[in-house]
Amino acid sequence: MSTQPIKHSPAFVTFSYVSFGLAAAMVAGGVFVMPIDFWMKGFLLMGMVMLVQSCIMLTKTIRDNVEAEKLMNRIEDARAERLLMDVAKSGA
Repeated sequence: MSTQPIKHSPAFVTFSYVSFGLAAAMVAGGVFVMPIDFWMKGFLLMGMVMLVQSCIMLTKTIRDNVEAEKLMNRIEDARAERLLMDVAKSGA
C-alpha cells in the first residue's frame, strides 16, 4: 500500500531553476529599461517579487493539502482494513 514518491530527474530540476532565473532576469531587465520614473520601476519590481512569493506559497499550500488528504485516506483505509479483519475473526 505504500507508494514511493516520484523523484524528478536532475535535468528537469536544472531546467526549472534555469527557466525561473531567466524569466526573472528578463522581467527585471525589461522593467529597468522602461522609460518611466524610478518609483514606478520600484513599484513594478515589488509587484513582481510579491507575485513570485505568492506563487511559491500557493504551490506549497496545494501540495500540503494533497499530502494531508493522502494521509487521511491511508488512515481511513487502515481503519477499514482493521474492521474487516475483526469481522473475519469473529465470523470464523
